[in-house]
Amino acid sequence: MALVLQAKDAVEWVYRGEGAVNLVLAYCGNSPNFVGKVLRIQKVPRNKPENSHSALTKHECLLWGEVEGIFSAPAREIAEQLYVQHVMRPLLGSEHVDPGICVLVSREFLEAVERKVLRQRPSKRVDAAKVNPLCDSVLLIADHSMFPHGTVSGYIKEDYCISVEIKVLFSTSILFASRPIGSFPKCGFLPVSEFIGEENAVKRSTTRFRMHQALKLHQGEISQISKYDPLDLFSPSKDRVRRAIKSLFITPQNNFRVFLNGGLVFGGMGDTTDSTCNGVDQGFDDALRHIILAKDGLHQKYFVELVAEAAYRSSLLDRLLEVQKLDVVDIEGAIHAYYDIVSKPCLVCQEKDENKLSGKYSYLHSLPRDEGLKIVKNYLISATAKDLSMMISFRSREHVDPDPSYRAVFLESTNQCFDYKVTT
Repeated sequence: MALVLQAKDAVEWVYRGEGAVNLVLAYCGNSPNFVGKVLRIQKVPRNKPENSHSALTKHECLLWGEVEGIFSAPAREIAEQLYVQHVMRPLLGSEHVDPGICVLVSREFLEAVERKVLRQRPSKRVDAAKVNPLCDSVLLIADHSMFPHGTVSGYIKEDYCISVEIKVLFSTSILFASRPIGSFPKCGFLPVSEFIGEENAVKRSTTRFRMHQALKLHQGEISQISKYDPLDLFSPSKDRVRRAIKSLFITPQNNFRVFLNGGLVFGGMGDTTDSTCNGVDQGFDDALRHIILAKDGLHQKYFVELVAEAAYRSSLLDRLLEVQKLDVVDIEGAIHAYYDIVSKPCLVCQEKDENKLSGKYSYLHSLPRDEGLKIVKNYLISATAKDLSMMISFRSREHVDPDPSYRAVFLESTNQCFDYKVTT
């Protein structure tokens, strides 16, 4: 008989965080089925009627019909899990992607969770959305802010794990236009598509993240522009990667959080984007003392060095960039293929007063259907790779020989060795 979470089970789940689309809960009970796991629960906007997130539309099935099981998926959350498992995981590597499993839930469980975490949620998130009580299942995934439980020879007696999350957002972009694309703090290249209009030529020289920073400053959402540049993070230069991590640390906004043994010690829950690290936060510095062996005042500096070294050595950034670059025509090209797929007049051509058969975009409108589908699919896959959070977790060792299950990184500044894992 399949396990179904009931209202009484809600007491064993605690608020961990949330993005625009999902709520994330961590397990605090003793069941072996859930220890070391988190739940990802879909939300629904408060200004829209509740819906059950039914199966994919006919056009979405046309796009993803060859994905195993997705055509017959009874609910959208199951289809999204299959998308991660069969599309994104092969592209980014099984060691970096945890597709999770779908767990059945009752409406009473979802309603109990909604009540339990209400006071912990940021006010702007509460105003915008609530748990969707009509979902039949939620996603159960490993808690990547921690290492699996168990004793391994060579670890320090008190086993601490510290984790860094870059870009707090939990979503998968398998739909045509389910929501606006965000500011992409993890997009690692500038588009060069010939279909970018002259009125948008700035896209070729300035990242979307930097443009959104200027907009947020103008709108009063932030008091200063972050020095972080996503092109640095994806650079082959170790110095540029270090600069990116340092900039994220100095101005974390909603894009940089740190956990100690699964508990948040640095960064916010998403209530505000205007977050700047000025000087030494004593609570965070105390947390780092469990991990970084250094003199007073140097823990944060060496922590940034550790994160930068692991990010630089990981293959995930290279694979993310490769997948991001699957989109070669930009949204300004992909939108034309989209209109052809859904068999609707191209509104872009109409707005630009162009003939779709003889104008600038005629090449896109003359493509065979399978090539148009490929353009839209590659755009959506690329969008997913630009819209993921990356978790880097560390566990220190007494000896230099690493656990073969994980990669090791050596921090020269403190003469320490750490096991680390990088997931998304």
